[in-house]
Amino acid sequence: MAQNMMLYWASGSPPCWRVMIALEEKLLQGYKQKHLSFEKNEHKCEEVKALNPRAQVPTFKHGDIVLNESFGVCLYLENTFKSQGTRLIPDDPAEQALVYQRMFETENLQQKMYDVAFYEWYVPEGERLESALKRNKENLITELKLWEGYLEKMGKGSYLAGKNFTMADVVCFPVIAYFPYLHCPKERCPRLMEYYEMVKDRPSIKASWPLEWQKKPEGPDTLKNL
Repeated sequence: MAQNMMLYWASGSPPCWRVMIALEEKLLQGYKQKHLSFEKNEHKCEEVKALNPRAQVPTFKHGDIVLNESFGVCLYLENTFKSQGTRLIPDDPAEQALVYQRMFETENLQQKMYDVAFYEWYVPEGERLESALKRNKENLITELKLWEGYLEKMGKGSYLAGKNFTMADVVCFPVIAYFPYLHCPKERCPRLMEYYEMVKDRPSIKASWPLEWQKKPEGPDTLKNL
């Protein structure tokens, strides 16, 4: 079945990484793939545009079905291959609700991390303001406190939505992994760092670890002064 799948992806992209983790968890190794470079703007090639008018990655094709949003791909894989590999969405309504809550809350954490870590990438030099970056840092610190509280409430050794690894972890781990990679102080998010250490060696995550991170385990220190 995986041979009928095609994934266009870029290394280090949390949306791409979560799709690759989901494919591993659902035992769908062997899918076709094309690694594209952001630096060379390869994700804007005609091959991708033909499937995804936004010219973004991930772009995923399964037979005649095309999905270009990472959350959508992950949910599609779980629903289509529910009985295969790891069960990522529980049946219990309350447990399911928490998984969905943490999944979609990940968007907040991801964007606020981007607003600090990649401020100079997104904002042209002439438009950068120290006051804006300071505000972005404050927003990220507030967001981290929320996630610290969630894990504190769940108890030591818990995954993001309970005692089992779920779609919440598939979706959010690639974002959390950026904090140690970009030198965020451990004291700023100790619970998240405990979680990171617990999950980082999971086979699906190790198998999909960003290529650049394998070559250079430490990134720039853009979160050092958080």
